[in-house]
Amino acid sequence: MRTTWTASAHIITAVIGAGVLSLAWAMAQLGWIISIASVFIFSIVNLYTSNLLADFYRSPDPITGKRNSSYKEVVRNNLAATMSFGYASIGVGLSIAKVIQGFICEAGKGNHTSLVGSNSKTQSSADNMWNMLIALGNLALANSYAVIAVDIQDSLKSSPPENKVMKRANKISVSTMVVFFLICGSSGYAAFSSETPGNILLSSGFKEPFWLIDLANFCIMVHLVGAYQVVAQPIYYAVEIWTGQRWTSSTFVNREYPIHIGKMQFNISFFKLIWRSIFVAVTIVLSMAMPFFNDILGFLGAIGFWPLTIYFPVEMYIKRKKIKKGTMRWFGLKTLSFVFMALSVAVACASIRGIRQGLQKYKPFQYKD
Repeated sequence: MRTTWTASAHIITAVIGAGVLSLAWAMAQLGWIISIASVFIFSIVNLYTSNLLADFYRSPDPITGKRNSSYKEVVRNNLAATMSFGYASIGVGLSIAKVIQGFICEAGKGNHTSLVGSNSKTQSSADNMWNMLIALGNLALANSYAVIAVDIQDSLKSSPPENKVMKRANKISVSTMVVFFLICGSSGYAAFSSETPGNILLSSGFKEPFWLIDLANFCIMVHLVGAYQVVAQPIYYAVEIWTGQRWTSSTFVNREYPIHIGKMQFNISFFKLIWRSIFVAVTIVLSMAMPFFNDILGFLGAIGFWPLTIYFPVEMYIKRKKIKKGTMRWFGLKTLSFVFMALSVAVACASIRGIRQGLQKYKPFQYKD
Protein backbone atom coordinates (compact mmCIF):
# COMPACT_ATOMS: atom_id res chain seq x y z
CA MET A 1 0.00 0.00 0.00
CA ARG A 2 1.21 3.45 -0.88
CA THR A 3 1.30 6.68 1.13
CA THR A 4 1.23 10.36 0.18
CA TRP A 5 4.94 10.42 -0.58
CA THR A 6 5.02 7.21 -2.59
CA ALA A 7 1.95 8.32 -4.55
CA SER A 8 3.65 11.67 -5.24
CA ALA A 9 6.77 9.86 -6.39
CA HIS A 10 4.71 7.69 -8.72
CA ILE A 11 2.95 10.70 -10.26
CA ILE A 12 6.28 12.44 -10.79
CA THR A 13 7.70 9.24 -12.30
CA ALA A 14 4.86 9.10 -14.80
CA VAL A 15 4.89 12.77 -15.76
CA ILE A 16 8.60 13.59 -15.82
CA GLY A 17 9.25 11.47 -18.85
CA ALA A 18 10.72 11.98 -22.30
CA GLY A 19 8.30 14.87 -22.81
CA VAL A 20 10.50 17.13 -20.67
CA LEU A 21 13.11 17.01 -23.43
CA SER A 22 10.78 19.12 -25.60
CA LEU A 23 10.16 21.85 -23.01
CA ALA A 24 13.13 23.97 -24.09
CA TRP A 25 11.87 23.92 -27.69
CA ALA A 26 8.38 24.84 -26.48
CA MET A 27 9.78 27.83 -24.57
CA ALA A 28 11.73 28.89 -27.67
CA GLN A 29 8.46 29.02 -29.65
CA LEU A 30 6.45 30.84 -26.99
CA GLY A 31 9.01 33.16 -25.43
CA TRP A 32 9.62 33.65 -21.71
CA ILE A 33 6.33 35.26 -20.70
CA ILE A 34 3.85 32.98 -22.49
CA SER A 35 5.78 29.78 -21.78
CA ILE A 36 6.19 30.40 -18.05
CA ALA A 37 2.57 31.54 -17.75
CA SER A 38 1.42 28.45 -19.67
CA VAL A 39 3.34 26.11 -17.36
CA PHE A 40 1.60 27.64 -14.34
CA ILE A 41 -1.84 27.69 -16.00
CA PHE A 42 -1.65 24.05 -17.13
CA SER A 43 -0.37 23.02 -13.71
CA ILE A 44 -3.07 24.89 -11.78
CA VAL A 45 -5.84 23.50 -13.98
CA ASN A 46 -4.33 20.02 -13.79
CA LEU A 47 -4.17 20.22 -9.98
CA TYR A 48 -7.77 21.43 -9.76
CA THR A 49 -9.24 18.74 -12.03
CA SER A 50 -7.01 16.03 -10.52
CA ASN A 51 -8.46 16.87 -7.11
CA LEU A 52 -11.95 16.64 -8.62
CA LEU A 53 -11.05 13.24 -10.07
CA ALA A 54 -9.75 12.05 -6.69
CA ASP A 55 -13.27 12.33 -5.25
CA PHE A 56 -14.65 9.90 -7.85
CA TYR A 57 -12.48 6.96 -6.86
CA ARG A 58 -15.34 5.86 -4.60
CA SER A 59 -19.02 6.26 -5.38
CA PRO A 60 -21.58 7.39 -4.52
CA ASP A 61 -19.74 8.74 -1.45
CA PRO A 62 -16.07 9.79 -1.93
CA ILE A 63 -15.04 8.24 1.42
CA THR A 64 -17.30 5.26 2.15
CA GLY A 65 -18.52 4.37 -1.35
CA LYS A 66 -17.50 1.46 -3.55
CA ARG A 67 -14.05 1.52 -5.14
CA ASN A 68 -13.88 2.36 -8.85
CA SER A 69 -10.43 0.93 -9.61
CA SER A 70 -9.44 0.13 -13.17
CA TYR A 71 -6.32 -2.06 -13.43
CA LYS A 72 -3.90 -2.78 -10.61
CA GLU A 73 -0.61 -0.96 -10.71
CA VAL A 74 2.14 -3.53 -10.93
CA VAL A 75 5.25 -1.37 -11.09
CA ARG A 76 6.50 -1.50 -7.48
CA ASN A 77 9.74 0.40 -7.72
CA ASN A 78 10.79 3.87 -8.75
CA LEU A 79 13.55 2.86 -11.24
CA ALA A 80 11.24 4.36 -14.30
CA ALA A 81 11.90 7.85 -11.63
CA THR A 82 15.74 7.52 -11.27
CA MET A 83 16.14 7.27 -15.05
CA SER A 84 13.82 10.20 -15.88
CA PHE A 85 15.54 12.50 -13.39
CA GLY A 86 18.84 11.19 -14.72
CA TYR A 87 18.49 12.16 -18.38
CA ALA A 88 16.58 15.35 -17.61
CA SER A 89 19.29 16.42 -15.16
CA ILE A 90 21.98 15.70 -17.74
CA GLY A 91 20.15 17.94 -20.20
CA VAL A 92 19.88 20.69 -17.58
CA GLY A 93 23.55 20.39 -16.63
CA LEU A 94 24.75 20.54 -20.22
CA SER A 95 22.45 23.50 -20.94
CA ILE A 96 23.77 25.46 -17.95
CA ALA A 97 27.33 24.65 -19.01
CA LYS A 98 26.61 25.96 -22.52
CA VAL A 99 25.09 29.17 -21.10
CA ILE A 100 28.16 29.76 -18.95
CA GLN A 101 30.44 29.00 -21.89
CA GLY A 102 28.51 31.47 -24.03
CA PHE A 103 28.90 34.26 -21.48
CA ILE A 104 32.63 33.60 -21.17
CA CYS A 105 33.32 33.33 -24.91
CA GLU A 106 31.06 36.22 -25.92
CA ALA A 107 32.05 38.68 -23.21
CA GLY A 108 28.85 38.31 -21.22
CA LYS A 109 26.43 38.70 -24.13
CA GLY A 110 25.08 35.15 -24.29
CA ASN A 111 22.23 34.11 -26.60
CA HIS A 112 19.41 36.45 -27.55
CA THR A 113 16.03 35.18 -26.34
CA SER A 114 12.52 36.59 -26.62
CA LEU A 115 9.93 37.60 -24.06
CA VAL A 116 6.96 36.77 -26.32
CA GLY A 117 7.05 34.36 -29.27
CA SER A 118 9.92 32.98 -31.28
CA ASN A 119 12.74 35.26 -32.43
CA SER A 120 13.68 32.92 -35.28
CA LYS A 121 14.49 34.72 -38.53
CA THR A 122 14.18 31.60 -40.66
CA GLN A 123 10.43 31.11 -40.10
CA SER A 124 7.45 33.10 -41.29
CA SER A 125 4.94 34.64 -38.89
CA ALA A 126 2.44 31.92 -39.84
CA ASP A 127 4.95 29.17 -39.08
CA ASN A 128 5.77 30.78 -35.75
CA MET A 129 2.08 30.85 -34.84
CA TRP A 130 1.58 27.19 -35.76
CA ASN A 131 4.66 26.23 -33.77
CA MET A 132 3.37 28.16 -30.76
CA LEU A 133 0.22 26.02 -30.81
CA ILE A 134 2.29 22.83 -31.08
CA ALA A 135 4.41 24.07 -28.17
CA LEU A 136 1.28 24.47 -26.05
CA GLY A 137 0.41 20.87 -26.90
CA ASN A 138 3.86 19.80 -25.74
CA LEU A 139 3.32 21.61 -22.43
CA ALA A 140 -0.15 20.08 -22.03
CA LEU A 141 1.20 16.56 -22.56
CA ALA A 142 4.05 17.16 -20.12
CA ASN A 143 1.54 18.12 -17.40
CA SER A 144 -1.02 15.37 -17.90
CA TYR A 145 -1.28 12.26 -15.73
CA ALA A 146 -5.05 11.75 -15.53
CA VAL A 147 -4.83 8.43 -17.38
CA ILE A 148 -3.00 6.80 -14.45
CA ALA A 149 -4.39 8.86 -11.54
CA VAL A 150 -7.05 6.30 -10.62
CA ASP A 151 -4.52 3.46 -10.71
CA ILE A 152 -2.23 5.32 -8.34
CA GLN A 153 -5.12 6.09 -6.03
CA ASP A 154 -6.16 2.44 -6.15
CA SER A 155 -2.85 1.52 -4.53
CA LEU A 156 -3.39 3.79 -1.50
CA LYS A 157 -4.42 2.67 1.96
CA SER A 158 -8.10 3.08 2.79
CA SER A 159 -7.24 4.94 5.99
CA PRO A 160 -6.87 7.89 5.85
CA PRO A 161 -9.39 8.24 2.98
CA GLU A 162 -7.79 7.77 -0.43
CA ASN A 163 -9.16 11.02 -1.86
CA LYS A 164 -7.57 13.11 0.89
CA VAL A 165 -4.20 11.38 0.49
CA MET A 166 -4.40 11.71 -3.29
CA LYS A 167 -5.11 15.44 -3.08
CA ARG A 168 -2.01 15.94 -0.94
CA ALA A 169 -0.01 13.85 -3.40
CA ASN A 170 -1.35 15.98 -6.26
CA LYS A 171 -0.15 19.18 -4.59
CA ILE A 172 3.31 17.80 -3.88
CA SER A 173 3.81 16.30 -7.32
CA VAL A 174 2.42 19.22 -9.32
CA SER A 175 4.55 21.70 -7.33
CA THR A 176 7.62 19.56 -7.96
CA MET A 177 6.81 19.28 -11.66
CA VAL A 178 6.42 23.05 -12.08
CA VAL A 179 9.86 23.70 -10.63
CA PHE A 180 11.47 20.90 -12.64
CA PHE A 181 9.76 21.90 -15.89
CA LEU A 182 10.83 25.52 -15.54
CA ILE A 183 14.42 24.52 -14.84
CA CYS A 184 14.54 22.12 -17.82
CA GLY A 185 12.86 24.49 -20.25
CA SER A 186 14.57 27.68 -19.16
CA SER A 187 18.09 26.25 -19.15
CA GLY A 188 17.67 24.73 -22.61
CA TYR A 189 16.14 27.88 -24.09
CA ALA A 190 18.85 30.06 -22.56
CA ALA A 191 21.50 27.76 -24.04
CA PHE A 192 20.20 27.64 -27.64
CA SER A 193 17.78 30.57 -28.04
CA SER A 194 15.83 30.33 -31.33
CA GLU A 195 18.02 27.40 -32.40
CA THR A 196 16.74 25.19 -29.58
CA PRO A 197 16.29 21.63 -30.94
CA GLY A 198 12.99 19.81 -30.60
CA ASN A 199 14.68 17.26 -28.36
CA ILE A 200 17.36 18.85 -26.19
CA LEU A 201 19.56 15.74 -26.27
CA LEU A 202 19.60 15.34 -30.06
CA SER A 203 22.80 15.70 -32.06
CA SER A 204 21.79 19.18 -33.15
CA GLY A 205 21.81 20.16 -29.50
CA PHE A 206 24.83 18.84 -27.61
CA LYS A 207 27.68 17.16 -29.44
CA GLU A 208 29.94 16.47 -26.47
CA PRO A 209 30.84 14.95 -24.11
CA PHE A 210 29.69 11.90 -26.03
CA TRP A 211 29.75 9.55 -23.04
CA LEU A 212 27.40 11.77 -21.03
CA ILE A 213 24.93 12.06 -23.92
CA ASP A 214 25.10 8.28 -24.39
CA LEU A 215 24.38 7.86 -20.68
CA ALA A 216 21.35 10.15 -20.99
CA ASN A 217 20.05 8.17 -23.97
CA PHE A 218 20.55 4.93 -22.03
CA CYS A 219 18.48 6.41 -19.17
CA ILE A 220 15.75 7.32 -21.67
CA MET A 221 15.70 3.75 -23.00
CA VAL A 222 15.42 2.22 -19.51
CA HIS A 223 12.73 4.70 -18.50
CA LEU A 224 10.61 4.16 -21.61
CA VAL A 225 10.74 0.37 -21.32
CA GLY A 226 8.83 0.63 -18.04
CA ALA A 227 6.74 3.67 -18.94
CA TYR A 228 5.61 2.05 -22.19
CA GLN A 229 4.22 -0.92 -20.29
CA VAL A 230 2.26 1.30 -17.90
CA VAL A 231 0.79 3.50 -20.64
CA ALA A 232 -0.01 0.55 -22.92
CA GLN A 233 -1.91 -1.45 -20.29
CA PRO A 234 -5.26 0.39 -20.75
CA ILE A 235 -5.06 -0.28 -24.51
CA TYR A 236 -4.26 -3.94 -23.92
CA TYR A 237 -7.13 -4.41 -21.50
CA ALA A 238 -9.65 -2.52 -23.63
CA VAL A 239 -8.94 -4.67 -26.68
CA GLU A 240 -8.83 -7.91 -24.68
CA ILE A 241 -12.10 -7.22 -22.87
CA TRP A 242 -13.81 -6.33 -26.16
CA THR A 243 -12.54 -9.44 -27.97
CA GLY A 244 -13.46 -11.64 -25.00
CA GLN A 245 -17.03 -10.32 -25.08
CA ARG A 246 -17.19 -10.49 -28.87
CA TRP A 247 -15.97 -14.10 -29.16
CA THR A 248 -17.03 -15.68 -25.88
CA SER A 249 -16.74 -19.25 -27.12
CA SER A 250 -13.31 -18.91 -28.74
CA THR A 251 -10.64 -20.88 -26.91
CA PHE A 252 -7.93 -18.97 -28.80
CA VAL A 253 -9.18 -15.65 -27.38
CA ASN A 254 -10.19 -16.70 -23.89
CA ARG A 255 -8.14 -19.72 -22.87
CA GLU A 256 -4.87 -19.49 -20.94
CA TYR A 257 -2.35 -22.33 -20.77
CA PRO A 258 -0.17 -23.09 -17.72
CA ILE A 259 3.58 -22.91 -18.36
CA HIS A 260 6.23 -24.36 -16.03
CA ILE A 261 9.86 -23.23 -16.13
CA GLY A 262 11.71 -24.82 -13.25
CA LYS A 263 9.94 -23.68 -10.09
CA MET A 264 8.19 -20.83 -11.89
CA GLN A 265 4.61 -21.26 -13.03
CA PHE A 266 2.52 -18.80 -15.04
CA ASN A 267 -0.31 -18.78 -17.55
CA ILE A 268 0.00 -17.72 -21.17
CA SER A 269 -2.67 -16.67 -23.67
CA PHE A 270 -1.66 -17.09 -27.29
CA PHE A 271 -4.08 -14.37 -28.34
CA LYS A 272 -2.52 -11.87 -25.92
CA LEU A 273 0.98 -12.92 -26.93
CA ILE A 274 0.29 -12.45 -30.64
CA TRP A 275 -1.77 -9.25 -30.52
CA ARG A 276 0.45 -7.48 -27.99
CA SER A 277 3.54 -8.40 -30.02
CA ILE A 278 1.89 -6.98 -33.16
CA PHE A 279 0.95 -3.80 -31.29
CA VAL A 280 4.52 -3.29 -30.05
CA ALA A 281 5.98 -3.99 -33.49
CA VAL A 282 3.60 -1.55 -35.21
CA THR A 283 4.28 1.26 -32.73
CA ILE A 284 8.04 0.74 -33.07
CA VAL A 285 7.90 0.82 -36.87
CA LEU A 286 5.69 3.93 -36.88
CA SER A 287 7.95 5.75 -34.44
CA MET A 288 10.99 4.92 -36.58
CA ALA A 289 9.26 5.83 -39.84
CA MET A 290 7.75 9.13 -38.61
CA PRO A 291 10.09 10.62 -36.00
CA PHE A 292 8.35 14.01 -35.72
CA PHE A 293 9.04 14.47 -32.03
CA ASN A 294 7.35 17.80 -31.28
CA ASP A 295 4.44 17.38 -33.69
CA ILE A 296 3.59 13.95 -32.28
CA LEU A 297 3.87 15.19 -28.69
CA GLY A 298 1.68 18.17 -29.56
CA PHE A 299 -0.96 15.92 -31.13
CA LEU A 300 -0.96 13.54 -28.16
CA GLY A 301 -1.29 16.50 -25.81
CA ALA A 302 -4.19 17.86 -27.86
CA ILE A 303 -6.22 14.67 -27.94
CA GLY A 304 -5.42 13.60 -24.38
CA PHE A 305 -5.32 16.66 -22.15
CA TRP A 306 -8.83 18.07 -22.64
CA PRO A 307 -10.98 14.90 -22.42
CA LEU A 308 -9.01 13.14 -19.69
CA THR A 309 -7.83 16.08 -17.58
CA ILE A 310 -10.67 18.59 -18.09
CA TYR A 311 -13.91 17.25 -19.60
CA PHE A 312 -14.58 14.04 -17.66
CA PRO A 313 -13.62 15.34 -14.19
CA VAL A 314 -15.68 18.52 -14.74
CA GLU A 315 -18.75 16.69 -16.05
CA MET A 316 -18.65 14.12 -13.23
CA TYR A 317 -18.30 16.91 -10.68
CA ILE A 318 -21.31 18.76 -12.11
CA LYS A 319 -23.39 15.59 -12.04
CA ARG A 320 -22.42 14.47 -8.53
CA LYS A 321 -22.82 17.93 -6.98
CA LYS A 322 -26.04 18.43 -8.95
CA ILE A 323 -24.93 21.89 -10.04
CA LYS A 324 -27.85 23.61 -11.68
CA LYS A 325 -27.57 24.76 -15.26
CA GLY A 326 -27.08 28.49 -15.62
CA THR A 327 -25.54 29.08 -12.18
CA MET A 328 -22.20 30.86 -11.81
CA ARG A 329 -20.41 27.65 -10.84
CA TRP A 330 -21.92 25.77 -13.78
CA PHE A 331 -20.98 28.58 -16.15
CA GLY A 332 -17.42 28.74 -14.79
CA LEU A 333 -16.85 24.99 -15.14
CA LYS A 334 -18.34 24.88 -18.62
CA THR A 335 -16.22 27.86 -19.68
CA LEU A 336 -13.09 26.12 -18.41
CA SER A 337 -13.96 23.03 -20.40
CA PHE A 338 -14.82 24.99 -23.55
CA VAL A 339 -11.62 27.07 -23.51
CA PHE A 340 -9.40 23.99 -23.29
CA MET A 341 -11.49 22.15 -25.88
CA ALA A 342 -10.98 25.02 -28.33
CA LEU A 343 -7.26 25.07 -27.51
CA SER A 344 -7.02 21.31 -28.04
CA VAL A 345 -8.68 21.57 -31.47
CA ALA A 346 -6.29 24.35 -32.49
CA VAL A 347 -3.25 22.40 -31.26
CA ALA A 348 -4.44 19.24 -33.04
CA CYS A 349 -4.78 21.17 -36.31
CA ALA A 350 -1.29 22.63 -35.91
CA SER A 351 0.20 19.22 -35.11
CA ILE A 352 -1.48 17.54 -38.08
CA ARG A 353 -0.16 20.34 -40.29
CA GLY A 354 3.34 19.77 -38.91
CA ILE A 355 3.13 16.01 -39.43
CA ARG A 356 1.88 16.52 -43.00
CA GLN A 357 4.79 18.84 -43.76
CA GLY A 358 7.16 16.36 -42.15
CA LEU A 359 5.90 13.54 -44.35
CA GLN A 360 6.67 15.67 -47.41
CA LYS A 361 10.12 16.66 -46.16
CA TYR A 362 11.57 13.62 -44.41
CA LYS A 363 12.43 10.18 -45.72
CA PRO A 364 11.09 7.21 -43.72
CA PHE A 365 13.40 5.85 -41.04
CA GLN A 366 15.74 8.84 -41.33
CA TYR A 367 15.67 11.32 -38.46
CA LYS A 368 16.40 14.97 -39.03
CA ASP A 369 15.61 17.54 -36.35
